[in-house]
Amino acid sequence: MTTIVVLFNLLPEADPDAYESWAKNVDMPNVRRLPGCTDFRVLKVAGLLGSDAAAPYAYSELIEVDDMSAFGEAVGTEAMQEVAAQFQQFADNPVFMVSESLD
Repeated sequence: MTTIVVLFNLLPEADPDAYESWAKNVDMPNVRRLPGCTDFRVLKVAGLLGSDAAAPYAYSELIEVDDMSAFGEAVGTEAMQEVAAQFQQFADNPVFMVSESLD
C-alpha cells in the first residue's frame, strides 16, 4: 500500500473557511472516487505534541493508494487537473511525499 502524504500551509490571501469548505465538498469526494484510491483524508493540524511552538504546516492530506498506475492515470484526467488547479489557489508550496508501509 502506498500513502501519499501532503503537507502544506494556505497562501496568505486564502480564506481558511473557503479552503475547508472546498476540501469537504470538492477535493475529498473527487479524490476518494478515483481508481486506485482506497482512502483520502484532509487533516487540520492542531499543534505539535508536547510543545507550544507553532507547527510547520497547517494542513496535511493522507491519500491511500493500492494501484499507483490506475491512480496516476486518473489524476491526469482533465477533471482532476481542474481540481488540482483549484487546490493550487489555496495551497502554498505543498510537499507531496510518496511512502510505503513497512508491514
